Amino acid sequence: MCDNDIHQGLVEDWSLSRRAFVAAGIAVGVATAAAAADSVVETDVTITTPDGAADAALFHPAGKGPWPAVLVWPDIMGLRPVFRDMGRRLAAEGYVVLVPNPFYRSRRAPVVEGAFDFSNAEARQTLFGYRSAMTDAGVDKDAIAYLAFLDAQPQTAKGKKAAVQGYCMGGPLSFRTAAAVPGRIGAVATFHGGGLVTDAPNSPHLLIPKTKAAFLVAVARNDDAKDPKAKEVLKEAFADAGRQATVEVYPADHGWCVPGSQVYDQASAERAWAERVKLYKAALV
Repeated sequence: MCDNDIHQGLVEDWSLSRRAFVAAGIAVGVATAAAAADSVVETDVTITTPDGAADAALFHPAGKGPWPAVLVWPDIMGLRPVFRDMGRRLAAEGYVVLVPNPFYRSRRAPVVEGAFDFSNAEARQTLFGYRSAMTDAGVDKDAIAYLAFLDAQPQTAKGKKAAVQGYCMGGPLSFRTAAAVPGRIGAVATFHGGGLVTDAPNSPHLLIPKTKAAFLVAVARNDDAKDPKAKEVLKEAFADAGRQATVEVYPADHGWCVPGSQVYDQASAERAWAERVKLYKAALV
């Protein structure tokens, strides 16, 4: 989970729509946004899980496909416009993308509307309460349901491996997904993932031997400063399990990949995105 010692400050929900790209110039280029807006089909969907009905956003390129599937776990603020825009951009690269509301057990998305101030203890605890409603067993069941939903889409290339990527709390959820459906997940990408290595018996890094994926772990510099041994534990765990993995500390702070926060770092975000592109091209076969 992302704590207030790391995830600080005001987070605003920037839309990466074509208009926002032009007005703010915050992404790799206007052409990317325009292409995504024009070539991607977006649908609000509901997925039946053992714990209820999960609302989610589904994206895929216009056309019949098929394309590899990608599950995107959002950060602690959940499914909201900025993650829809990220899903749209990812789909424009040639993927069927599902971005679920991880907090569907508590309320429908968006659970945060407008700006969110992490210094507000009451608001922060509300989010953490939503996260606490997600047990490990529940997350595993969700992952299985989400991958089954993706595989049921006619646009999905079921003969190719799928990927999972996660931000902040989505990092541990991505590890759990790769362990819950190891036969499907060929690539895992995490960005400023919170709590990938803990002393608890359910630490995400202990799941690595249960996976069959290649990994990209992009670590925030302030997360690394808080726990500098974690990256070495991860590297050792990947090596012991024989998993291909890149674990790298980026010169940016926790939350740097998601536009809208005070720590958003465009250069580092685009470099992390490019590394993820290379991973998927190599692993989703």
